[in-house]
Amino acid sequence: MNVVIYSETGSSDFANLIKLDDETELREFDLSELENYKQYNPSVLVLDMELNKVREFCAVRKLEFPVLVPVNEIPDGLTIRALSYDFIKKPINETELNVRLNALLKTYSTKRELLKTAMCDELTGLYNRKYLHLRLDSEISRAKRYGTNLSCLLLDIDYFKIVNDMYGYDWGDILLRKIAQMLSALVRKEDVLTRYGDEEFIIILPETTEQQAMIFAERFRRDVEKMEFIPANEEERHPITISGGISSFPCMEAVEENSNTLIRYAEHALYNAKQSGKNKIVEFSKMNLGC
Repeated sequence: MNVVIYSETGSSDFANLIKLDDETELREFDLSELENYKQYNPSVLVLDMELNKVREFCAVRKLEFPVLVPVNEIPDGLTIRALSYDFIKKPINETELNVRLNALLKTYSTKRELLKTAMCDELTGLYNRKYLHLRLDSEISRAKRYGTNLSCLLLDIDYFKIVNDMYGYDWGDILLRKIAQMLSALVRKEDVLTRYGDEEFIIILPETTEQQAMIFAERFRRDVEKMEFIPANEEERHPITISGGISSFPCMEAVEENSNTLIRYAEHALYNAKQSGKNKIVEFSKMNLGC
């Protein structure tokens, strides 16, 4: 988590009073950097500035994290649209500061855990389909704005039903978790890994061309092909393979593409991979559909 302080000089008088655990970082900036607050991903934002500047900053924003404002007097009628907010009177008491700050951090952490529960798959711990559509639409908007590439990789475990039928659903769950762990070890911090269906996974790959996504997908396909999956009471490994479909944005001219269209392209490519023998990756743009 991050506690981010903005002050007139970029060096707040009370920053050295703040006591944080090893997992929380403290960062300080002057007001010239205030418009860039999102890039520092605040868990709590501290606005050590004149109240009229606080009012101006908060009037046009709805902040998704708590805000703490040091003041000389508690103001009347100053509403901050944020996850939560609090004021602390100067001169700052160290104990009071840390109690209030930790309470705001707890509020942020609790909301994050609730969102994680709502947005994550219980079995694998990966993001779920609801989160996928939210993030994919957001990443498409970002790619449009900055003219960057964006790829979507849909993966499906081949013959997964046979695993369930032969060894039982518990071993099917073990296989799903194993695949999720292998993918988690390969993806970058900026990638978004989700469980899409029973045995399907989708990875959003920002700033990634279709060709670059193909390199990633082929590497993973080969890793799965070599994986050791030996169900209980079996003497030999059960062979596991995976198929995939890749789509990239932008693709079709004169088409208003969103998360649904990009996923549909990837589904078409996956279907082609399945129909042509499985254990392969297909790029949507190579299917002669006019991309």
